[in-house]
Amino acid sequence: MIDGRLGRRALLAGAAAGLAAPRALAFGDEGAFHPRLLLTGTSRLEGPRARATARWAEDLRRQTSAPSRVTPGTVRADAPQLLAEPFAVWAGEGAIAPLTIREVEGLRKFLLIGGILLVDDAAPEGGAFGRDARRELARVLPESAVIKLPEKHVVYHSFYLLARPVGRVEGPDHLDAISLAGTAQVLFSSHDLLGALAREREGTPTYRVEPGGERQRELATRLAVNIAMYVLCSNYKDDQVHAPMLMKRRAPK
Repeated sequence: MIDGRLGRRALLAGAAAGLAAPRALAFGDEGAFHPRLLLTGTSRLEGPRARATARWAEDLRRQTSAPSRVTPGTVRADAPQLLAEPFAVWAGEGAIAPLTIREVEGLRKFLLIGGILLVDDAAPEGGAFGRDARRELARVLPESAVIKLPEKHVVYHSFYLLARPVGRVEGPDHLDAISLAGTAQVLFSSHDLLGALAREREGTPTYRVEPGGERQRELATRLAVNIAMYVLCSNYKDDQVHAPMLMKRRAPK
């Protein structure tokens, strides 16, 4: 599992060498999981959901012993630093302004060199954020369709065995995805995953989780852990090959 983590990051760093400023090539904390919040336009994600990424990193470290950065940061879609690490979370609620050309190009480079993006709709009851994110990602990857992630996909069993995704709301019984070269690199959640993870500064949960209460919150935490392990280790459990070879196969041609 450690080889998988280092292999993914080494490959992304190497691929980024011709695409980003030298500063963008350094991975922090020696390959630690870093759930960066993606920012576009003038958008900001503040409050409990912004802090939820730190909870995510803490849960991963506590439950798996995998290294993680417990003070996650943000990254802009048009910044060279986007290419420095293999994961970002695009979360929000409400409408999304059209991406700029630089943002479209930045996200395209990130995904084409193997980056993974989670799109997390914080208000799936209305669904505006999710719909607009799909619209903009169709500009980023115009030849790639959104598909239903199969129930046997590795993200559902990269660490915990999960029957379905959940978040603050139960939502649909699957994640959607955009696959490149057969690998899911954009994951769409209509469950408000960050809302389920969010805590107040004293540690109490911020939002009610419905309809399943605390059991559902625990399952949402397990989904977050699985996504992190998928980012760190790829689909190593499925392929059982040496991680650097796996990472080479993951990169779209």
